[in-house]
Amino acid sequence: MIEIRTLRQEELRDSLNLSMYAFQYVLPEEEIVERLAEADPEQTWGFFIDGKLAAKLTIFDMTTWIYDKPFKMGGVAGVASLPEHRRQGMVSQLLSKALQVMKERGQTISYLHPFAVAFYRKFGWELSMTYKRYELQTSQLPRMQQAGGSIIRVTPSAAVLNPIYEAYAKQFNGPIERTQDWWDSRIFKKKGHVGVYLNAAGEPRGYLHYQIENYECTIHELVYLDQDSKSGLWKFISDHDSMFRKLTLQAPPDDDLPFELEDPRIKQEIGAYFSARIVDVEGFLNQLELRHACLPADTALSLHVRDEQAPWNHGTFELRLNGPEGTAVVTKTAEEPGSADGAAADELACDIRTLTVLLLGSKSAAELHRLGRLQGHGSAVELLQAALPRRACYLPDFF
Repeated sequence: MIEIRTLRQEELRDSLNLSMYAFQYVLPEEEIVERLAEADPEQTWGFFIDGKLAAKLTIFDMTTWIYDKPFKMGGVAGVASLPEHRRQGMVSQLLSKALQVMKERGQTISYLHPFAVAFYRKFGWELSMTYKRYELQTSQLPRMQQAGGSIIRVTPSAAVLNPIYEAYAKQFNGPIERTQDWWDSRIFKKKGHVGVYLNAAGEPRGYLHYQIENYECTIHELVYLDQDSKSGLWKFISDHDSMFRKLTLQAPPDDDLPFELEDPRIKQEIGAYFSARIVDVEGFLNQLELRHACLPADTALSLHVRDEQAPWNHGTFELRLNGPEGTAVVTKTAEEPGSADGAAADELACDIRTLTVLLLGSKSAAELHRLGRLQGHGSAVELLQAALPRRACYLPDFF
């Protein structure tokens, strides 16, 4: 007998054993006990064969920031199946169930960290989040101007850091809202120290979470709200140059640190990170903040969306921008998507993966049109490009 359902409390250890086997790691018993005590069985969906767990995935209830607004997001993680049951469509059925569950919960978008990008593309998730990783020698550290404020070392505290983090996070599309539990279990478990930058008025404007060990400085997080706090934090790091030979740092994809260096020939990498997927096109678009002021009054576009895994997204949507800057009005007008090839000047067409990176700002409408991923008349592409502000897509966390 086959059954797809959420786990029961007594099945959590089976789920953790499946993860350890599939992802090839071993936890000490005391950590297993700790994780089992913290886990919520209703977050994990299992595929059971004759009462035994054969595959599973977890859906975290999260919030993400997109164009300054909070969106409910389903964080998919821990997708695993036993090798003897693979290639039988179990993960496909679990992902279909996950999409239904997330839509019912009002989670209009989903993120996951793919073990293989191509695998999850088959189910509508597209690579959307990247990051830069820098490696600097001490001789290459930035020599920024003296800032007007000061640095204080603090005991790690969400009450102190979270207001700075949220102001920083809202500059991007993709960061998640951090709860107290997230700070305690995910951020503060990393070794190291925390320094907070106070400007000349004594206001906290940035922080640094760092670790120096074996002559290497690891920056867990460098968060700043303006150039003054950025300069102050880098000055603080540079003052430690006698304690390390190498520094590593992860930064947003649009970070401009090399431009500010005397020697910009540092080691830098672009890392592919998280994939995203629009779960509910109509729900997401109706929440999305668009620019209306630069568009003609009562502008409307027809958007033909292809989504074979989520039938509620498969069809044609009318996107109407009929007022000052604010939310759009979106309605589904047909159950089957049309084609924008040779269509009217106000029609566009794409698949759900393309729509996701477009709406998150990973790629612009013009770029996607040039790549052949967004079909339609050039004038419609220009209207959509004008309505969607470009913003860096970045997720500084992991799950």
